[in-house]
Amino acid sequence: MAGHSKWANIKHRKEKSDTKKGKIYSKIGREIAVVVKQGGPDPESNGKLRDAIAKAKAENMPNDSIMRSIKKAAGGAEGANYEEIAYEGYGPGGVALIVEAMTENRNRTAGDVRHFFDKYGGNMGTTGCVGFLFNRKGILIVSKDTRDDADAVMLEALEAGAEDIVELDDAYEITTSPDDFSGVRESLERLGYVFESANIEMIPVTTVNLTDEKQTAAFYKLIDSLEDHDDVQNVFHNCENS
Repeated sequence: MAGHSKWANIKHRKEKSDTKKGKIYSKIGREIAVVVKQGGPDPESNGKLRDAIAKAKAENMPNDSIMRSIKKAAGGAEGANYEEIAYEGYGPGGVALIVEAMTENRNRTAGDVRHFFDKYGGNMGTTGCVGFLFNRKGILIVSKDTRDDADAVMLEALEAGAEDIVELDDAYEITTSPDDFSGVRESLERLGYVFESANIEMIPVTTVNLTDEKQTAAFYKLIDSLEDHDDVQNVFHNCENS
Protein backbone atom coordinates (compact mmCIF):
# COMPACT_ATOMS: atom_id res chain seq x y z
CA MET A 1 0.00 0.00 0.00
CA ALA A 2 1.50 3.32 -1.06
CA GLY A 3 2.74 5.44 1.80
CA HIS A 4 0.98 8.60 0.63
CA SER A 5 -2.33 6.77 0.27
CA LYS A 6 -1.86 5.26 3.72
CA TRP A 7 -1.33 8.64 5.37
CA ALA A 8 -4.23 10.18 3.45
CA ASN A 9 -6.43 7.34 4.67
CA ILE A 10 -5.30 7.86 8.28
CA LYS A 11 -6.16 11.55 8.02
CA HIS A 12 -9.54 10.65 6.53
CA ARG A 13 -10.25 8.32 9.44
CA LYS A 14 -9.23 10.97 11.98
CA GLU A 15 -11.41 13.61 10.32
CA LYS A 16 -14.31 11.21 10.13
CA SER A 17 -13.84 10.31 13.79
CA ASP A 18 -14.59 13.87 14.91
CA THR A 19 -18.29 12.92 14.95
CA LYS A 20 -17.54 9.56 16.57
CA LYS A 21 -15.13 10.49 19.35
CA GLY A 22 -17.34 8.93 22.00
CA LYS A 23 -17.23 5.55 20.24
CA ILE A 24 -13.49 5.77 19.61
CA TYR A 25 -12.76 6.69 23.20
CA SER A 26 -14.98 3.84 24.38
CA LYS A 27 -12.98 1.38 22.27
CA ILE A 28 -9.68 2.73 23.58
CA GLY A 29 -11.09 2.51 27.11
CA ARG A 30 -11.87 -1.15 26.48
CA GLU A 31 -8.34 -1.73 25.22
CA ILE A 32 -6.94 -0.04 28.33
CA ALA A 33 -9.17 -2.25 30.49
CA VAL A 34 -7.83 -5.42 28.87
CA VAL A 35 -4.15 -4.47 29.17
CA VAL A 36 -4.63 -3.32 32.77
CA LYS A 37 -6.09 -6.72 33.57
CA GLN A 38 -3.15 -8.41 31.83
CA GLY A 39 -0.32 -6.35 33.29
CA GLY A 40 -1.60 -4.06 36.01
CA PRO A 41 -2.43 -0.33 36.21
CA ASP A 42 1.12 1.04 36.42
CA PRO A 43 2.38 2.23 33.00
CA GLU A 44 5.98 2.04 34.27
CA SER A 45 5.75 -1.75 34.54
CA ASN A 46 3.09 -2.41 31.87
CA GLY A 47 4.41 -1.81 28.36
CA LYS A 48 1.09 -2.60 26.70
CA LEU A 49 -0.60 0.02 28.84
CA ARG A 50 2.02 2.58 27.79
CA ASP A 51 1.23 1.72 24.15
CA ALA A 52 -2.51 2.06 24.75
CA ILE A 53 -1.99 5.44 26.42
CA ALA A 54 0.09 6.60 23.44
CA LYS A 55 -2.68 5.49 21.09
CA ALA A 56 -5.22 7.38 23.20
CA LYS A 57 -3.12 10.55 23.11
CA ALA A 58 -2.72 10.27 19.32
CA GLU A 59 -6.53 10.27 19.14
CA ASN A 60 -6.64 13.36 21.40
CA MET A 61 -8.34 11.47 24.22
CA PRO A 62 -8.33 13.74 27.31
CA ASN A 63 -5.90 12.76 30.07
CA ASP A 64 -8.64 12.64 32.68
CA SER A 65 -10.56 10.17 30.53
CA ILE A 66 -7.46 8.01 30.19
CA MET A 67 -6.91 8.02 33.95
CA ARG A 68 -10.58 7.20 34.61
CA SER A 69 -10.33 4.20 32.29
CA ILE A 70 -7.23 2.95 34.09
CA LYS A 71 -8.73 3.42 37.56
CA LYS A 72 -12.02 1.81 36.55
CA ALA A 73 -10.22 -1.21 35.11
CA ALA A 74 -7.91 -1.48 38.13
CA GLY A 75 -10.98 -1.53 40.37
CA GLY A 76 -12.39 -4.50 38.48
CA ALA A 77 -15.46 -2.61 37.30
CA GLU A 78 -14.73 -2.98 33.61
CA GLY A 79 -13.09 -5.40 31.23
CA ALA A 80 -12.96 -8.43 33.54
CA ASN A 81 -14.32 -10.80 30.90
CA TYR A 82 -13.10 -9.25 27.65
CA GLU A 83 -11.07 -11.40 25.31
CA GLU A 84 -9.13 -10.51 22.18
CA ILE A 85 -10.22 -12.27 18.99
CA ALA A 86 -9.17 -11.88 15.34
CA TYR A 87 -11.42 -12.82 12.42
CA GLU A 88 -10.17 -13.31 8.87
CA GLY A 89 -11.87 -13.47 5.52
CA TYR A 90 -12.30 -12.10 2.03
CA GLY A 91 -14.40 -9.11 1.03
CA PRO A 92 -15.80 -8.12 -2.36
CA GLY A 93 -13.38 -8.71 -5.23
CA GLY A 94 -11.13 -10.94 -3.15
CA VAL A 95 -9.90 -8.23 -0.76
CA ALA A 96 -8.29 -9.84 2.30
CA LEU A 97 -9.45 -8.58 5.71
CA ILE A 98 -8.35 -9.08 9.30
CA VAL A 99 -10.78 -7.88 11.97
CA GLU A 100 -9.47 -7.47 15.52
CA ALA A 101 -12.08 -7.41 18.27
CA MET A 102 -12.39 -7.27 22.05
CA THR A 103 -15.56 -8.87 23.33
CA GLU A 104 -17.24 -10.39 26.36
CA ASN A 105 -19.54 -12.42 24.09
CA ARG A 106 -17.63 -14.40 21.47
CA ASN A 107 -20.75 -15.85 19.83
CA ARG A 108 -22.43 -12.46 19.41
CA THR A 109 -19.37 -10.82 17.90
CA ALA A 110 -18.60 -13.70 15.55
CA GLY A 111 -22.21 -13.73 14.37
CA ASP A 112 -22.22 -10.00 13.72
CA VAL A 113 -18.91 -10.03 11.86
CA ARG A 114 -20.03 -13.00 9.73
CA HIS A 115 -23.29 -11.18 8.96
CA PHE A 116 -21.40 -8.14 7.63
CA PHE A 117 -19.16 -10.32 5.46
CA ASP A 118 -22.18 -12.12 4.01
CA LYS A 119 -24.27 -8.95 3.55
CA TYR A 120 -21.65 -7.20 1.45
CA GLY A 121 -20.49 -10.06 -0.76
CA GLY A 122 -17.63 -11.37 1.31
CA ASN A 123 -16.81 -14.60 3.07
CA MET A 124 -15.50 -14.97 6.62
CA GLY A 125 -12.94 -17.74 6.74
CA THR A 126 -10.94 -19.66 9.31
CA THR A 127 -8.01 -18.37 11.36
CA GLY A 128 -4.95 -18.09 9.15
CA CYS A 129 -6.78 -17.99 5.83
CA VAL A 130 -5.43 -14.51 5.00
CA GLY A 131 -2.91 -13.88 7.77
CA PHE A 132 -0.01 -14.90 5.53
CA LEU A 133 -0.84 -11.93 3.29
CA PHE A 134 0.13 -9.45 6.02
CA ASN A 135 3.15 -8.57 8.15
CA ARG A 136 2.67 -7.23 11.67
CA LYS A 137 4.52 -3.96 12.11
CA GLY A 138 4.65 -0.96 14.41
CA ILE A 139 3.66 2.21 12.56
CA LEU A 140 4.34 5.71 13.86
CA ILE A 141 3.09 8.73 11.90
CA VAL A 142 4.76 12.10 12.53
CA SER A 143 3.32 15.22 10.90
CA LYS A 144 5.72 17.62 9.21
CA ASP A 145 3.90 20.36 11.10
CA THR A 146 5.79 19.20 14.20
CA ARG A 147 9.02 17.91 12.58
CA ASP A 148 10.25 19.54 9.38
CA ASP A 149 13.86 18.29 9.23
CA ALA A 150 13.75 15.04 7.25
CA ASP A 151 17.42 14.21 7.84
CA ALA A 152 17.04 14.62 11.60
CA VAL A 153 13.91 12.45 11.69
CA MET A 154 15.69 9.76 9.67
CA LEU A 155 18.75 9.78 11.94
CA GLU A 156 16.83 9.91 15.22
CA ALA A 157 14.37 7.18 14.20
CA LEU A 158 17.12 4.83 13.04
CA GLU A 159 19.13 5.45 16.20
CA ALA A 160 16.00 4.62 18.20
CA GLY A 161 15.76 1.25 16.44
CA ALA A 162 13.30 1.84 13.59
CA GLU A 163 13.38 -0.47 10.56
CA ASP A 164 12.39 2.10 7.96
CA ILE A 165 11.38 5.76 7.57
CA VAL A 166 9.41 6.99 4.57
CA GLU A 167 9.00 10.69 3.85
CA LEU A 168 5.49 11.45 2.61
CA ASP A 169 4.00 14.69 1.33
CA ASP A 170 3.07 16.00 4.77
CA ALA A 171 4.30 13.39 7.25
CA TYR A 172 6.89 10.74 8.05
CA GLU A 173 5.95 7.08 8.37
CA ILE A 174 8.23 5.23 10.77
CA THR A 175 8.13 1.43 10.70
CA THR A 176 9.34 -0.84 13.49
CA SER A 177 9.20 -4.49 14.37
CA PRO A 178 6.38 -5.28 16.84
CA ASP A 179 8.96 -6.06 19.55
CA ASP A 180 10.76 -2.74 19.07
CA PHE A 181 7.62 -0.58 18.72
CA SER A 182 7.39 0.53 22.35
CA GLY A 183 11.09 1.26 22.66
CA VAL A 184 11.24 3.30 19.45
CA ARG A 185 8.10 5.25 20.34
CA GLU A 186 9.33 6.03 23.85
CA SER A 187 12.79 7.05 22.63
CA LEU A 188 11.26 9.49 20.15
CA GLU A 189 8.79 10.78 22.72
CA ARG A 190 11.75 11.70 24.94
CA LEU A 191 13.04 13.77 22.01
CA GLY A 192 9.74 15.64 21.88
CA TYR A 193 8.01 13.74 19.07
CA VAL A 194 4.22 13.94 18.90
CA PHE A 195 2.49 11.20 16.88
CA GLU A 196 -0.54 11.51 14.65
CA SER A 197 -0.91 7.74 14.88
CA ALA A 198 0.89 5.12 16.98
CA ASN A 199 -0.27 1.55 16.43
CA ILE A 200 0.70 -2.03 15.78
CA GLU A 201 -0.79 -2.73 12.36
CA MET A 202 -1.12 -5.54 9.83
CA ILE A 203 0.62 -4.33 6.67
CA PRO A 204 -0.33 -6.11 3.43
CA VAL A 205 2.37 -7.95 1.49
CA THR A 206 0.34 -7.78 -1.73
CA THR A 207 -2.61 -5.56 -2.62
CA VAL A 208 -5.85 -5.84 -4.56
CA ASN A 209 -7.21 -3.12 -6.83
CA LEU A 210 -11.00 -3.03 -7.15
CA THR A 211 -12.19 -1.83 -10.56
CA ASP A 212 -15.86 -2.79 -10.36
CA GLU A 213 -17.97 0.07 -8.96
CA LYS A 214 -20.45 -2.20 -7.20
CA GLN A 215 -17.70 -4.21 -5.56
CA THR A 216 -15.95 -1.01 -4.49
CA ALA A 217 -19.14 0.40 -2.97
CA ALA A 218 -19.81 -2.89 -1.17
CA PHE A 219 -16.25 -2.95 0.16
CA TYR A 220 -16.58 0.51 1.70
CA LYS A 221 -19.92 -0.43 3.26
CA LEU A 222 -18.33 -3.56 4.74
CA ILE A 223 -15.43 -1.57 6.21
CA ASP A 224 -17.76 1.09 7.64
CA SER A 225 -20.05 -1.52 9.20
CA LEU A 226 -17.16 -3.39 10.80
CA GLU A 227 -15.45 -0.26 12.12
CA ASP A 228 -18.73 1.02 13.55
CA HIS A 229 -19.30 -2.16 15.57
CA ASP A 230 -18.69 -1.64 19.28
CA ASP A 231 -16.60 -4.82 19.66
CA VAL A 232 -14.31 -4.18 16.68
CA GLN A 233 -11.01 -2.49 17.53
CA ASN A 234 -9.18 -2.58 14.18
CA VAL A 235 -9.88 -3.54 10.57
CA PHE A 236 -6.93 -4.24 8.25
CA HIS A 237 -7.19 -4.97 4.53
CA ASN A 238 -5.10 -5.12 1.37
CA CYS A 239 -7.28 -2.97 -0.91
CA GLU A 240 -5.44 -0.28 -2.87
CA ASN A 241 -8.58 1.79 -3.42
CA SER A 242 -8.53 3.39 0.04
